[in-house]
Amino acid sequence: MSGLVYERVHHNLETLKLTTIKAMLDNSLEHAAKEGKSTLELLDYLLEQEVKSKQDHALSIRMRMASFPVEKRLDDFDVAFQPSLDPLIIKDLASLRFIHNAENVVFLGPPGVGKTHLAVALGYEAVKQGFRVYYANASQLIERLMKANRENKLEEKIKALTKFHLLIIDEMGYLPFTSEGAHCFFQLISRRYEKSSTIFTSNKSFGEWGEIFGDHVIAAAVLDRILHHCTTLNIKGDSYRLKERRRQGLIPHV
Repeated sequence: MSGLVYERVHHNLETLKLTTIKAMLDNSLEHAAKEGKSTLELLDYLLEQEVKSKQDHALSIRMRMASFPVEKRLDDFDVAFQPSLDPLIIKDLASLRFIHNAENVVFLGPPGVGKTHLAVALGYEAVKQGFRVYYANASQLIERLMKANRENKLEEKIKALTKFHLLIIDEMGYLPFTSEGAHCFFQLISRRYEKSSTIFTSNKSFGEWGEIFGDHVIAAAVLDRILHHCTTLNIKGDSYRLKERRRQGLIPHV
């Protein structure tokens, strides 16, 4: 390979942003020559490495964009510890069919039973499968929506949130919404309705959501859109946190 051709190849690889091939080219050419690999075999190997590198980079970006508070996986969730959960439903959710169908998921139950674990774990799996995911604590999300509303940027904020295939809204009901917050939230849910999926976790039954919104009419309108295409799991069981503390002997078994 002449020096001119060599320089042109490197220049074109850089222009095309094939940085992995560019970095691997020299060593790969040497190995291919020693092992007697054909040009097509070399090209196949280099392209495979480039694709893998770009996929890994895209995955890393999606993970950062998701803003998960912790890393949780479905394999780490002990379904047997929560007998109120149907393993077949969890398996179906893990297939991510609900995202393809723009359906919602709601996890209800008292603190510590694994609602956030399951929500984040499904989000983590969705990111790995190429979906755009965003996690938000409900109270913090409402604050951001109200801030955008006061700055006349609510439409812009909602538009940005509608681009995610899956939105995870955690801890609905721990703090009540103001009237402004409830109206902003309703607009967000309305825009995502039948277009993309949302996972909700809440310690409040649906009958208590009127207290969250401070308005039973808005609560009913929000729930109507959420539950139209939705899988609801009401987790009734012991707290994982208490289970771990009992295992460590910090509190007695009862």
